[in-house]
Amino acid sequence: MSDTAEIKANPMETLSALPPEETERLTTEIIAGLKTVFDPEIPADIYELGLIYKVEIKDDRSVDVLMTLTTPNCPAAGELPTMVENAVASVPGVGVVDVKVVWEPAWSPERMSDEARLVLNMW
Repeated sequence: MSDTAEIKANPMETLSALPPEETERLTTEIIAGLKTVFDPEIPADIYELGLIYKVEIKDDRSVDVLMTLTTPNCPAAGELPTMVENAVASVPGVGVVDVKVVWEPAWSPERMSDEARLVLNMW
């Protein structure tokens, strides 16, 4: 059984047999953790910027994250995936975290939430 949320604002996907209340707790806390990670050059968190494409919580509590960067030449390319891994791994009950950077689809400002647009004054 799977619980999938394929919404732009919520890239969480749960393919696990964990109890729904535990899945909900993990989802909420993982999102909160992702919102603590900021691109050093942009004053908005990576979740609201739309850099997180998919987060998958599995039966064994391992978590796979697919993310991108604003540009392949991003100066934070070396550190952001590690920051994401650490933020997700800090959630109680999360097992092994695997972060992969992908380039398709390419990131664009349309992926940003209204919150990020407000912070960056991009209306």
